[in-house]
Amino acid sequence: MASILQATFVCVFLAVFAPHFSLAESCIGASFNSKTYTTTDGALSTETVFLVEFQLSCKNKISNIFLNAEVDGKQIPVSRSGDNKYQVSWTAEHKKAPSGTYSVCIYDEEGFSALRKALRTGEESKVKPLITVPVDHPGVSKGPWVSTEIIATGIAGLVWYAAFATKKSIQS
Repeated sequence: MASILQATFVCVFLAVFAPHFSLAESCIGASFNSKTYTTTDGALSTETVFLVEFQLSCKNKISNIFLNAEVDGKQIPVSRSGDNKYQVSWTAEHKKAPSGTYSVCIYDEEGFSALRKALRTGEESKVKPLITVPVDHPGVSKGPWVSTEIIATGIAGLVWYAAFATKKSIQS
């Protein structure tokens, strides 16, 4: 009797929970559309923000897969923002984020696992990303040498002086 109950329990357990433990499928033939943003005004912030939004489509029609990213040797989680829409963001100090093109390598679960193994053995160049998103960062501007408030105050002072001088010449 106990073996029948155990067998029934195993069958019910597998029927209910097996779909949750299935192996992740890999994306084959990935294509993407992306939008990128980077901080360009250094006067109002202390760090440069990088933001990559992309939509991924696979030839084998897999959707909403778990992804990870790698940028300059740092692993970053990828968040899902909708159906097949993803987002990656990170920050860096202005000095450590010079202008240039940054490559954001996107990996699915299988590829990211292979990358982590390759990093331990020093063979990370052998692991190919699912997609690579280029991020063009023009650099950070510290703003004009003279702030706009000082320029506006100077112009207002000149207008006041011109009006005062004109009024004085009219009265004399």
